[in-house]
Amino acid sequence: MSFNEESKFEQEVIKTLQRYGWEDKVIEYPTEADLIKNWANILFENNRQIDRLNNQPLTDSEMAQIIEQINTLKTPLMLNGLINGKTIAITRDNPNDPLHLGKEVSLKIYDRREIAAGSSRYQIVKQPKFTVSNAILPPRRGDLMLLINGMPVFHIELKRTGVPISEATNQIEKYLKNGVFTDLFALVQIFVAMKPEETLYFSNNTDANGKLNRSYFFQWADFNNEPIKDWKLVIEHLLSIPMAHQLIGFYTIADEGDGCLKVMRSYQYYAASRIANIVSKVDWTKHNQRGGYIWHTTGSGKTMSSFKSAQLIATSGDADKVIFLVDRIELGTQSIKEYQNFADNKDEVQDTSNTHILMSKLKSNESKDTLIVTSIQKMSNIKAEPGVNEKDIEQIGAKRLVFIVDECHRTTFGDMMIDIKQAFPDALFFGFTGTPILEENQRKNNTSADIFGDELHRYSLADGIRDANVLGFDPYRVSTYKESDLRKVVGLHEAKAKTVEEAMNDEAKKKVYLKFQDSKQVPMVGSYQLDGTYNKGIEDYLPPAQYCSEEHQNAVVDDILEKWDTLSQAGMFHALFATSSIPEAIEYYRLLKQKNPKLKITALFDPNEGNSEGYEVKQDGIVEILTDYNARYGQNFTMSTYASFKKDVANRLAHKEQYKYISYKKDADKQLDLLIVVDQMLTGFDSKWLNTLYLDKLMRYESIIQAFSRTNRLFGPEKPFGTIRYYRYPFRMQRNVESAVKLYSGDKPFGLFVEKLADNIRKINFYTIEIKGLFLSENITNYDRLPKNPAIVAKFAQQFSLLNEVIEAARIQGFKWDVQVYHFVENDEKQAITVELDEQTYLTWLLRYKELAKGGGGSGGSGEIPFEIDSHITEIDTGRIDSDYMNSEFEKYLKLLHSHGDANEIERVLVELHKTFASLTQEEQRCASIFLQDVQSGEAELQEGKTLRDYITDYQVNAKNSKIDSFANNFGLDKDLLIDFLNQSINEKNINEFSRFNRLKQSADKSRIQSYFEEKEGKTIALATANIKFAKLLKEFLLQNAKI
Repeated sequence: MSFNEESKFEQEVIKTLQRYGWEDKVIEYPTEADLIKNWANILFENNRQIDRLNNQPLTDSEMAQIIEQINTLKTPLMLNGLINGKTIAITRDNPNDPLHLGKEVSLKIYDRREIAAGSSRYQIVKQPKFTVSNAILPPRRGDLMLLINGMPVFHIELKRTGVPISEATNQIEKYLKNGVFTDLFALVQIFVAMKPEETLYFSNNTDANGKLNRSYFFQWADFNNEPIKDWKLVIEHLLSIPMAHQLIGFYTIADEGDGCLKVMRSYQYYAASRIANIVSKVDWTKHNQRGGYIWHTTGSGKTMSSFKSAQLIATSGDADKVIFLVDRIELGTQSIKEYQNFADNKDEVQDTSNTHILMSKLKSNESKDTLIVTSIQKMSNIKAEPGVNEKDIEQIGAKRLVFIVDECHRTTFGDMMIDIKQAFPDALFFGFTGTPILEENQRKNNTSADIFGDELHRYSLADGIRDANVLGFDPYRVSTYKESDLRKVVGLHEAKAKTVEEAMNDEAKKKVYLKFQDSKQVPMVGSYQLDGTYNKGIEDYLPPAQYCSEEHQNAVVDDILEKWDTLSQAGMFHALFATSSIPEAIEYYRLLKQKNPKLKITALFDPNEGNSEGYEVKQDGIVEILTDYNARYGQNFTMSTYASFKKDVANRLAHKEQYKYISYKKDADKQLDLLIVVDQMLTGFDSKWLNTLYLDKLMRYESIIQAFSRTNRLFGPEKPFGTIRYYRYPFRMQRNVESAVKLYSGDKPFGLFVEKLADNIRKINFYTIEIKGLFLSENITNYDRLPKNPAIVAKFAQQFSLLNEVIEAARIQGFKWDVQVYHFVENDEKQAITVELDEQTYLTWLLRYKELAKGGGGSGGSGEIPFEIDSHITEIDTGRIDSDYMNSEFEKYLKLLHSHGDANEIERVLVELHKTFASLTQEEQRCASIFLQDVQSGEAELQEGKTLRDYITDYQVNAKNSKIDSFANNFGLDKDLLIDFLNQSINEKNINEFSRFNRLKQSADKSRIQSYFEEKEGKTIALATANIKFAKLLKEFLLQNAKI
């Protein structure tokens, strides 16, 4: 169903909400005071008992106490705890309640488990009136709010058919910037941007600049991860009762680690609720240990999903203990912190630093000891610990135990899991993994299904990339040896010849040698035939020592350093470098140090591995690494505190804990650029600041996806994908990557790998031709203005946004404006691609695009379908436009003018000078033309050292001030009001937002308006007619002169 009017869509949304559990009575056009009163009434009804309000209503000052508590907590993160804390305390001051006067009473406000029953109320608010933080700004009015027990926890912004959904999200962001969501409205937890054909939902979470991160705008999907588009279905599945109640109570996360409020995605909800439902129905006497496993791709938030699963079980009473098992102690530390950050309070999650504490927590019957985090290694050894007897194990085993195993593809196929299952035969086990063990890569003849049972929910890598919940990959096969050289050495070895000449002079040797030079007979990588036989490739003949040589290692390091500035974006992002062994990690560490001492690197590996062989090499390496790290960062780590060193490295690389607020610009000395590892940090470690992975090791299946996924965490437009460069046995590795992707993409591999540079340059050329054609359709050749046709302008907005997206990706891949022709090898053929776009043209188009935010060009902002503008693009600095050429042409023109040069030459240079004006805004172009006219007439005052750009700025400022003064004086307008209006971002659509245009218009002197138009037209004009003409003139003036 389509809606041409937003008001009709609003009414239908209200009716549908009412059908799905929201109250029939709608609160229309309330002020904040009205809603506070409504909340007070609900609090009274839910707390009128003698031991609470004693049948006496809340006074205004008592409600003010509650609002004060809201203002003290202030952030959505902290207020989530208040909402889900069940009660709030006040000091009674109602004289009609002498029993509690002056005493503190606790009021029930919300119970996450009291859904659609008891005291829960679900109200719809239509167009609430907002006040703003700045009195100069006009008042605001929202579309819909949803109240649970009187608290506004949902805000819904609606847009009609055909209007881009970004209009709704931009409106919400504007409300946030204007300080709308304060006091009572600070309780809003979730925003919903809805149009008939699309809906986005997201938590109330902004950055330090008050901006929303669009990477965390989600679409609700069905169980099979297909996005739900239709607005009615969105209400049914997301905003209905009980779902809306559960979303606030169970599926929002106040993440103290990241310092923000989060809301779960649909697939996380399906996983957590599926596990909780299974536990609620389990027959504990059946000895069925296999609860099932969740396949959610790495980087999609498995830890949050597993936590919610554990919390739902723990708070439901359906199990006595929920034990979250992780692999290795350091991962356990990370998981404990994440779990505690997710929890309502840290005591809800119990740490187990040793087996004694683990035993006491397992035996305890206290509710706070229900949720436990421990390592699989510690749990598997529990029976062997001194002091633990069979009676202890039986006592624990008699409880209803649920084990949730994180990263369950790792150590669950060995003796440790067998020991745990044998110790607790009645326990129920669930697994979480992004890379389950399947038939193709089974271990010990077992798959994840054999260990854990059925797959309960799947969210594959392809699903995550399609939904933009994780990033795609940009992998590169980097050969450190020429293919021809490898074929030569392998051919000679197999032909048993020392030289090519020797091989050619012997027919038998020649035949063998030439076979290995033929890629059709012997490809670089081997393959299995239909009958199961394996045909070896060139790389199968290479010994491992081939990739331990100095030649190879130097080539790898040179490649890393050559690409470093581009891939790290001048140090903004960090990288992992995985090697094949600890000795190689140490060698690479020293080589990188030698070749680039300024690069901030360190290395991390298990100090206990391989003690029987090469221990001295490793020990010396660790001492060197710790010494360098301590000197660089002012630390004091030693071999005995190596575990603390690991934590510090992990936090520094992830910008967490004490490094949470470091900036790559201000705190570059505190950052870590590159971490060298062997096996650690390649699974289970999360950092959105990692964007590149270098691999000098051969990997397969789940190990590849896990390692690649260290780079796929969302960040923002600066990080469009994760880059991977692999060096060792590159052709075999490429084959392994393709096999892994096929296995873990859920048969939907589209979009996993991003476009390469060659394809991106072709896209740049495609969009360049498209955009040029749009301007040429209106005979605009120098791009100095936008087309007038709104349809063409809308198409330009769309095409330029796509062009910019491609350019941002291409820059990371090596695209540079000063390179016009790029050379590639594709399908064994050399290709040369010429870039059809230059930087000057791009920046000129960028200026035109930024003008769209003002409503310039056509009438796209006049109540018709607005242009969809990407705010990220409008914030790109256009100060980089090179004015050197413009100034040089200006100086050339002045020189010819003052020396009375040839008139034709003066005219030619003047034409060239005018062409450079296309890189200026419309207003700047006007001022430049006026200035040149003054130069020609001799009226301009020229000063030594001033550039043309300086003169344009001077004229622009003077012209605007003069124009404002003149316009205000002509009509008697309130000048301060006019200036304030012009300093805002306005267009035809929002010009009269909250009647601000009407207020400015009414400040004018009616008699001056009439006199102005009578004098202009030379006849008597009725006041009503003059007012109409003035309204039109005022509107034009504002749109032409307002801030973009």
